[in-house]
Amino acid sequence: MSKNKKTTIVSAVIVSSVLLSGCGLFGGDGKEKIDPPVSYSEEAGSTEVEETTATGEQVEGEEAVESSIMTELYLVDKNGYVVPQTFALPKTDSVAKQALEFLVQNGPVTEMLPNGFAAVLPADTQMTVDIKDKTAVVDFSKEFKNYQPEDEMKILEAVTWTLTQFDTVENVKLQMNGHELTEMPVNGTPIGKTLSRANGINMDTTEVVDITNTKGVTVYYLGGDEDSYYYVPVTRRVSNDVENNIAAVVGELVKGPSYTSSLLTDFLPDVALVEEPKVEDGKVTLNFNEAVYGSFEEKIISQHLLNSLVLSLTEQKGIESVAVTVNGEAELVNENGEKLTEPVTRPENVNTGSF
Repeated sequence: MSKNKKTTIVSAVIVSSVLLSGCGLFGGDGKEKIDPPVSYSEEAGSTEVEETTATGEQVEGEEAVESSIMTELYLVDKNGYVVPQTFALPKTDSVAKQALEFLVQNGPVTEMLPNGFAAVLPADTQMTVDIKDKTAVVDFSKEFKNYQPEDEMKILEAVTWTLTQFDTVENVKLQMNGHELTEMPVNGTPIGKTLSRANGINMDTTEVVDITNTKGVTVYYLGGDEDSYYYVPVTRRVSNDVENNIAAVVGELVKGPSYTSSLLTDFLPDVALVEEPKVEDGKVTLNFNEAVYGSFEEKIISQHLLNSLVLSLTEQKGIESVAVTVNGEAELVNENGEKLTEPVTRPENVNTGSF
């Protein structure tokens, strides 16, 4: 089946509550099915599976919820993509440092990993994190350099995107043993003064001829297997001549992932905006043609299509919610039969294991 024509994926996620692997991170083939993330109990020193709602709240065990904080950890899936997975970690005063500690191989995240996923930081890596003026300065121990060259970009992306989930962090500066890193220690990837989400993630430049005349936009495609899909951020390059970044994001979602990738989209190739996106007070209104319904009956919108739209567009600065119309009409429903009467906002956490 063509990646652009997969239109009947079933999801239990409610939106409104909602590059290739090297041998360094994976020693063998990943399992075919993806287990949901697991919560971590510091007091018990063990892990246990918790039922969660679409908002990431646990159905059972109120005490565990009160003593935990939902945290996105950027891990690497079996296809080499850096992907957020949300876990209930112990509440702490150092949430940023704790998040990085859970990116360490053979560390506390080990028994929590969904099947097919791996942590990115070398085993035994320790770190300090100092946050000031929206910049997180991370000082790694010498073990940080014990990684395979092919994993270098994955490490940079995982560290940057894990830290920038927090409101107090916009930029990341790296050090090792107290010395500033201007490039990565193994393969020499340039770091620059600071890193941010503007550097991109899971970069896809397959159709780019001249990267100097392009800019990055990050969109979310589907990864994983049937009945265990998750959302994968991918940074695509679009021409600097494209002035409307919102239209550019929609265009990349419709275009779909590279055919050489393992990713999917729920957009049909003939989906199109019938007018320019309208932005007002953080809300963007998109007016599509009827192709946005895909194979569903009239006025039913794919849940995955909505999820991808909201996750992708809220990566754009100033966009907080998304409203969808078709030929100017707003009487739409999602796959669960719920009317989309209000703009859809980004979920607090991505890939909670609820779908």
